[in-house]
Parts: sequence; structure tokens; C-alpha cells
Amino acid sequence: MIDDDPYILDLLTTVFTKEGFQHIYQASTGQEATSQTIKNNPAILLLDVMLPDVDGFTLCSRLRAQTSVPILFLTAKTTDLDKLQGFSLGGDDYITKPFNPLEVVARVKAQLKRSKQAETNHRAKTVYDYGYFTADANSGKLIVKGEQIDCPLLELKLLLYFCEHPHQVLSKHQIYRDVWGEYYGGDNTVMVHVRRLREKLEDDPSNPRWIKTVRGLGYIFEADRELP
Repeated sequence: MIDDDPYILDLLTTVFTKEGFQHIYQASTGQEATSQTIKNNPAILLLDVMLPDVDGFTLCSRLRAQTSVPILFLTAKTTDLDKLQGFSLGGDDYITKPFNPLEVVARVKAQLKRSKQAETNHRAKTVYDYGYFTADANSGKLIVKGEQIDCPLLELKLLLYFCEHPHQVLSKHQIYRDVWGEYYGGDNTVMVHVRRLREKLEDDPSNPRWIKTVRGLGYIFEADRELP
């Protein structure tokens, strides 16, 4: 929980403790929040926007680059523009002050349940076998036409991301955000990694079969068969 108001931190700590939460950490500045996140690897973050050393929106971007856990804003900034900004920077929920502590607990539980289900689904499907090539997230291996291909981690992550989103047009910004964990820039980085993947996957990289360019929009992964 990241808030510069000690009353709110103590109130929520009391309520969460009564609801059975056992590992609750407090931070009153962005610097403390960053340190606590790295040290304790929390399952969820509650984040105020108005902090003494950094605004919560900026902090959200920094934390999102470190962790994929749900981030819930808990703030007195109530305009629609503020809410949209919070969501666009990686927030998963937005709760305005004053608040009902039990509602905060309910929303936290809902996000944790959703996060756990997503993790289960992700683990359930970590091998993508299209016959022509196989990408294995567990072993970190890429097999093309029966032969293992040396594939750096980021390139494999990018390929797995495409496999997770078949037949969808993905913008360069979206790919950079979800694969690299950053929110601005990265067009050239994505282009370079896509080109390297094509060189590993395609018989003719200049006329790709798998990862195709959608001019002006981004890329699309054209799986030629549905996986079970």
C-alpha cells in the first residue's frame, strides 16, 4: 500500500488483517514503494496518486516495468481524465476517496482471483506446436523443421506473445508495452526483433508466412492451424 497518509495506511492494514491478509507492506513515498516492490514481490499494489516525491501515474509506469501484478489506484483525483490516464499507464482498477474499506478489500480480492486464474491459464498452455515450428516457454527452446534454433530470450518472448494472440492485429506500441514492459517508444526495437524472428522461422523472410506486416497498423500472427 502506497500512500502518504498514515491514517489511511493504518486503517487499511487493520481491515485487510481482519480479512485474513498476512503480508501487508506500507510505503509513503515512491522511493519506498520501488524498494518494497523489489524486496517483497507483492501480489498486488494499492497506489495513491499524490505522493511527496513523485506522482502516482509516473510511479505506476515505473512499477509496471518491474512487475505484472495488479495495480489499483486509490486516490482523491476523481476526473474521468485522471481515471483514463491511470488505466492507460497500466492500472487495473481505480478507486476514489473517500472510500469504503470493505469495498477496497472486495476489489482487491477480485483482482487477485482474476490474476490467479490468468496465471493458471498461462501455465496450462506453455508449448505451442504448429508442426512447422514449436515454441516451448518451459524449456526456452525453439524447434523449426525438427531442428533446435538458437533463440535469445527476448525473441522467444516475442514469438510466444504472437502465439498467444493469433489472428489479431497487434500494434508496435502494444507489443513493446506487453513484451518489453515499457510504454513509450520501441518501434525500431520491435521491427528489429520481428526481422530476426522471421529469419529464424521463414523460408523467405521477405515474404513471411507466419508474422505478417499490416501496413500502418502493426503485425499479425497467421497460425495455419488451431492448437488443441
